[in-house]
Amino acid sequence: MIAYTYILVLFFTVIICFLASFDKRIRFNEYFRPFILAALITAVPFIAWDIWFTSKGVWWFNKTYTLGFQVAELPIEEWLFFICIPFSCVFTYFCIDKFFKLDWLSGFNNLIAFITVITCSLAALLHYDKIYTLVTALVTLFSIIYLHFVVRVIWIAKASLVYSILMLGFFPVNGILTGTALNAPIVNYNPGDFLGIRIGTIPIEDAVYGYAQFILVLYFFMIFKLKQEKKSTALSK
Repeated sequence: MIAYTYILVLFFTVIICFLASFDKRIRFNEYFRPFILAALITAVPFIAWDIWFTSKGVWWFNKTYTLGFQVAELPIEEWLFFICIPFSCVFTYFCIDKFFKLDWLSGFNNLIAFITVITCSLAALLHYDKIYTLVTALVTLFSIIYLHFVVRVIWIAKASLVYSILMLGFFPVNGILTGTALNAPIVNYNPGDFLGIRIGTIPIEDAVYGYAQFILVLYFFMIFKLKQEKKSTALSK
């Protein structure tokens, strides 16, 4: 049973959101295709990052808690991670955006972008010798620069608020992956490659990593969602 730990974490993370997607008040199931496309596009660089870090020993996986199937040194559960976790995140954003009027948050976009750029820049400059910290800071920095200053999305603050809410689920899920309530962590980190600041058992870099992944998946989801809606409108005429 212990070998099912990682896959069960993913299952319980996604199952309620998946079932709720078919609720007539939500109808997120109509956007499964835009989500899958967005998740797969975003997964490519993040999986490459994952494979690289695993090969360099920045982090590694405890096979005791996995099914034992590996692709490119990553457990199959780790590959599924890049679909399951973003699904729950984007679904939550979709629901909150649908049922709550939070457009006023756009007034905080500049502030969120400014704080993120300054914080990530300082982290990269001061801790360039810690590869996990450096790469996480740079990926988040360039993601915000692109989304806010280049394509000028209007939902940075809204997405940041939703991600803050998602932290309620992030802590137990990522906590288990990093060793909370287990005899040993599922994911182990080389102490010399990150700051060593942990929230419980979770490296602070994990939270920033998750934020960057979330806003990038959300960006592509918005693009594909809009294309689908325009196509549906055109066909209905």
